Parts: sequence; C-alpha cells; structure tokens
Amino acid sequence: MQERKPRTLNAESLWGYALKVLGGRAYSTGELRVKLQRRAAIPSDVDAIIARLKDIGYLNDQRFAEGYANARLSGDKFGKSRVIQDLLHRRVAPELAERTVQHVYVDVDEQSLIDDWIQRKYRKAPREGLFEHPKDFASAYRRLSRAGFRSGEIVKALKRYAKNPELLDGFEPPEETQD
Repeated sequence: MQERKPRTLNAESLWGYALKVLGGRAYSTGELRVKLQRRAAIPSDVDAIIARLKDIGYLNDQRFAEGYANARLSGDKFGKSRVIQDLLHRRVAPELAERTVQHVYVDVDEQSLIDDWIQRKYRKAPREGLFEHPKDFASAYRRLSRAGFRSGEIVKALKRYAKNPELLDGFEPPEETQD
C-alpha cells in the first residue's frame, strides 16, 4: 500500500490547521513546529504562525510544561525524571523542563509517591509476600525506575514491602536494557 503524503497548505490554511490542532490538545512549540512543517507549502510560514500563536497566548511552553507536569504528578504519580524525560520527548527545552518539574514537585514526598505507585500497581497481590524472590525485586525495581524514581528511594520502598527485606541488602539493580 502506498503511503499517503499530507496535503501541503498555504499560510492561511496552515493557520487554520494550527488552530484546529491546538483545539484538540496542548502542544509544545517544538511539537507544533514539527507538525506544521510537515504540512507547510512554504517553510517560512511556520515561523510566522508560531510567532503569531505565541503573541496571542495560544502557545506557551512554560504553561504547557506546568500543565503536563501537574497532570503526570496527579494522575500517573510518576517520578521527576520520568516527567522530565517525557517533556524532552515533547520537545520542551531541557532547562525549562528541569526547572518546571522541580517547581511542580517541590513539596512532593517521593517515598509516599512510590508507596502510592506500588499500592496501585500491585493492588491485587497479597501484601505479605509482595516481593518474595530476587526476581520480584528486580522486576519492581525496573518498573519503578521507568516510572521516574531514584534508585536509593526505590530500594528503601522495596525493603518496606519485602517479605524478606534482608534479601535487598545484597541487591544489585538490574542493568537497563536498550529498547
């Protein structure tokens, strides 16, 4: 099957497309720029549209990053590093992503966040034998690490939930595999 190339748009149509896209969900400047570049008949139109959207307040990376970080904290309860990584993936400037996440997470207790995450993800598992074997620790560690939590905090939490916490004394975090 032949891949269909998106229709190129003139400046006026590109403006309408940008408004339609932003009406669906929030975008960072970088994300929207890539989306518009795919459709623009004249590449310089993209910069003009981005500038116009910023001028009227429809596009604001600070507001986008704050909203995104707050949503990831309140909904998914992810750790800081995961949220920063996600913001970078959404083409937010690294300094802005870091600064915004530090601001949003300023009063957050990481241990209680990890506890909430464990209780949510392992809600059907019996509490008394939650992490009974070394492979259980390794699996939970990887999951918590992907959720954006720091190694030391993960190990502390796993010790609290482990059937045999002394097994974690010699626990070596598993090597991260490249996807």
